[in-house]
Amino acid sequence: MDFSEFVMSNELPIRLGFFFGIFGVMALWEIISPRRRLQTSKAIRWANNLGLVIFNSLILRLVFPAAAVGIAVFAREQGWGLFNHVEAPFMLAIIASVVIMDFFIWLQHVMVHAVPVLWRLHRVHHADLDFDVTTGARFHTLEILLSMLIKFAVILLLGPPLLAVVIFEVVLNATSMFNHANVRLPLNIDRFLRLFVVTPDMHRVHHSVEDDETNSNFGFNLPWWDRLFGTYRAQPRAGHEGMTIGIRTFRENKWCSWLPGMLAIPFVGKIQGYTINRRQWKNSSEQ
Repeated sequence: MDFSEFVMSNELPIRLGFFFGIFGVMALWEIISPRRRLQTSKAIRWANNLGLVIFNSLILRLVFPAAAVGIAVFAREQGWGLFNHVEAPFMLAIIASVVIMDFFIWLQHVMVHAVPVLWRLHRVHHADLDFDVTTGARFHTLEILLSMLIKFAVILLLGPPLLAVVIFEVVLNATSMFNHANVRLPLNIDRFLRLFVVTPDMHRVHHSVEDDETNSNFGFNLPWWDRLFGTYRAQPRAGHEGMTIGIRTFRENKWCSWLPGMLAIPFVGKIQGYTINRRQWKNSSEQ
């Protein structure tokens, strides 16, 4: 069995192992040292958020059984993509691929905040009334499918090593759970870590009910893109304990905490004039 066959046959167990391991660590950390008091029932939120994760995983495997690693194998066999034409040291190709794919995830995140029809889908993620480890995997099914198509396109253009794709997928899931976790970090440690990785305090600002704070700190893995493109915000105006999580137009549990309501959010209400990083908002209810 060559490396490609090994990765293809073990990709799911590898990802699941890291998912449950990181999830368990962050869930325990949230109990030992929470950053905020939760406002809604944790049992109900977890059951429905994780129910959405399971539903999405089944749909994703049904629609895209080969997943991202399968597309990387296809790109290599066809000779498609940058790293299938440019010779580079193996480790350099892995590091460059992970960083480039992370940039495109950041760009995709900006896009779903900028394009009204895509914001409809992404509202499911932001409509969570609390912010904890399960929020990191709470996305509408259609957004998950769109995200996978974008990832496929990036892989076909980039031609990354298979190991880079596996590393990226594992790191993306791990950091999403970490930076959405309701955990307390000493300020000096947080200040140091956010030079290299998106921390919970950094990303929590992005889940503020305030429009201009929502349109900041788009990073999931690397914090550099927000600093580079001017979308970085260090702290929320009301502080982390005082800030309100969520979006203004969805504050009822039927939308925010129950699976049927979450799936219905993209098809409810109107979207008008939503613009990234506009500091003067004419109508804050337009979310």
